[in-house]
Amino acid sequence: MSRLVTIFGGSGFIGRHLTQALAKRGWRIRAAVRRPDLARHLQPLGAVGQIHAVQANLRYPDSVAHALDGADAVVNLVGILHEGGRQTFSAVQAQGPRIVAEAAAKAGVATLVQMSAIGADAHSSADYARSKAAGEAATLAAFPAAVIVRPSIVFGPEDQFFNRFASMARFMPFLPLIGGGETKFQPVYVGDVAEAIVRVLEGRARPGATYELGGPDVKSFKALMEYILETTGRSRPLVPVPFAIARLQASVLELLPAPLLTVDQVRMLETDNVVSANAQAEKRTLPGLGITPTTIESVVPSYLYRFRKHGQFERVEAHR
Repeated sequence: MSRLVTIFGGSGFIGRHLTQALAKRGWRIRAAVRRPDLARHLQPLGAVGQIHAVQANLRYPDSVAHALDGADAVVNLVGILHEGGRQTFSAVQAQGPRIVAEAAAKAGVATLVQMSAIGADAHSSADYARSKAAGEAATLAAFPAAVIVRPSIVFGPEDQFFNRFASMARFMPFLPLIGGGETKFQPVYVGDVAEAIVRVLEGRARPGATYELGGPDVKSFKALMEYILETTGRSRPLVPVPFAIARLQASVLELLPAPLLTVDQVRMLETDNVVSANAQAEKRTLPGLGITPTTIESVVPSYLYRFRKHGQFERVEAHR
């Protein structure tokens, strides 16, 4: 265990899977998080002393520099889905990557991976997408050899997509199809995203390149809602909601402490979230890294069963 990688946001959804994948490869992992006491669940993923959590906050450059001391590689996974308090898109997803990249360059770190998202666009109407694009640009300006990783929506046992809508189907009389449900996605398995980052750290990606990660299938928002209902054995009407009305509803919902929907998220839904033709042609994809994408059908039912009326004992064929 000679190589040390610092993972900012290492205790999160993708971070947990990445930590486990790297531990199996023999890396030493330093999880840089705001609350190290809440990262103890990472310890069983590796051998004794292989995984260590340290305190770091992207808003404080000194803590970032300290977390990079002696590291061979760094991965920045920190991101937010909606703003709250001092956790703004600008601070976390635009300025944060710049601070990490500048500190990594100063520390002489060999490899830097910056997590972004398909849809990152400096000209987008969505604050989320613009901040992701700003973070990419700032990363490459400070660390030109950095590799940017852009996944589509990521699925897995703790995801924020399939779990959220399956939960909504339990108590809502219908599921909304924002924009008519025509927006296209290319859901990617969290294990595949973790494996892609591992291969980047192993030097199997082009320095300075942006990799777009999507699963094997492109599905519309409507098709994904239908799949969730089928998998959980529930019957709910799918009601089309025009973007204009969805933005109005979201303006109210985003006032909640944990909003189900924000205006910015509605704006993101106005653009398809799939791997670009250029990325495919240039092999800046999962297959380009030698990874066969995992299907939704092979993973999602293993954790959505708990949303059936009778849990694992529910007969999926009987939609209720």
